[in-house]
Amino acid sequence: MRIFFTGGSGKAGHHVAPYLASQGHQVTNADLTPLGHPEVTDLHVDLTDAGQVYSAMAGTPTMADLDDPHPAASTGSAYDAVVHFAAIPRILLAPDATTFATNILAHYNVLEAATRLGIRKVVFASSETAYGVCFAQGERKPLYVPVDEEHPVVPQDSYAMSKVAGEVVARSFQARTGVDVYGLRINNVIEPHEYTETFPAFLADPSLRRRNFFAYIDVRDLGQMTLRALETDGLGFEIFNVANADTSVAATTREIIDTFYDGVEVRREVGRDETLYSIDKARDLLGYVPQHSWRDVLDDPRGAV
Repeated sequence: MRIFFTGGSGKAGHHVAPYLASQGHQVTNADLTPLGHPEVTDLHVDLTDAGQVYSAMAGTPTMADLDDPHPAASTGSAYDAVVHFAAIPRILLAPDATTFATNILAHYNVLEAATRLGIRKVVFASSETAYGVCFAQGERKPLYVPVDEEHPVVPQDSYAMSKVAGEVVARSFQARTGVDVYGLRINNVIEPHEYTETFPAFLADPSLRRRNFFAYIDVRDLGQMTLRALETDGLGFEIFNVANADTSVAATTREIIDTFYDGVEVRREVGRDETLYSIDKARDLLGYVPQHSWRDVLDDPRGAV
């Protein structure tokens, strides 16, 4: 595929964009900051400028395409898919109004350009924060566990609001055009080096992870999930939780429920270390199978079963 990838220079993107390129796809990174990866084409684009977004998506992807006497971009877009990861990635990096306005305007511009240019697949980054727990003021618990995609989304913060609003925008564009639009509610993104740097504290004190549903997503598995979404056609509009298969703490899943989710409905039996951020839907519809775990790097203080 030819993939128009936004935000490829961010924490998640600078792993996922090269991963997609390594799988044989041509990837153009549309961002304000270049990625500088030899297998990814960088394009400086301000996604809040609708004209820039449309022009970039309708343009020639690579220098090699100049030799094509009949470029697809002459009648629409040369791209087969859009992966939209770009955003102000959390609260407290910019004023709240700026975070919301930037994220939702960029999101709208990307969806409008993609659908008007005839691109038939858009995969976009939503967030675990949509459920209203991560950046809530004070402690807020989910209504039930495992938390699946049917759980209500009532966030309090500007970042999560922008993500929930983005899902509504995406659903509307899909209804209008019939293209496949898949949203990924991505859990806390972890790079491989962070296992030794940050996880020892999580293993010692599981309460540090309550805002993330005690879950996480390894960037390498996020790459796999993104690829699965790109390769799966015909689902229309869908939202998927994205996490690894296990929890990010040493406490067992049952201990997490007993300690932190007293009074919260438990809707089904869970495995000893099974994530409470349900990935059943991604497994069933996309064939997503996480491959990585902090347990590959660190010893589990509770031992293996």
